[in-house]
Amino acid sequence: MRLISAAAPLVVALGLTAQPVLAERVISAEEFEQMVAGKTLHFDRQDVPFGSEQYFDDKRVIWAFENGGECQRGIWFENRSGQICFVYDTDPAPQCWDFLEGDDGRFRARLDGSPPDQDLVTERVTREALDCPLPDLGV
Repeated sequence: MRLISAAAPLVVALGLTAQPVLAERVISAEEFEQMVAGKTLHFDRQDVPFGSEQYFDDKRVIWAFENGGECQRGIWFENRSGQICFVYDTDPAPQCWDFLEGDDGRFRARLDGSPPDQDLVTERVTREALDCPLPDLGV
């Protein structure tokens, strides 16, 4: 799960009526593994396509930003705090996230220390592989 610079918060106002706050439940690493193994999750941020991550049965992952660029290979693991952390070949520093299930049935990923308006929201879950050729294969 990769993160780039934060965008400005999206504020939605409907007249004088505020949007209800959704209840969220942090999912465990075991639940996360059951949810993602063998699947590709497609994420939006603030209702804009952001990127996709393919999850393998052995906790390997491939991340691809929506706007293209190099695919990034890595692994995920659970840290001592119960967060889901990712380490990629291009960056050895772990990025740790809380995966949250909302009462709207959608899953959100919140980077440690980030505000809720920067959540990545699971828009689609497929079994399709990402179009990420192995490095150094040439054409």
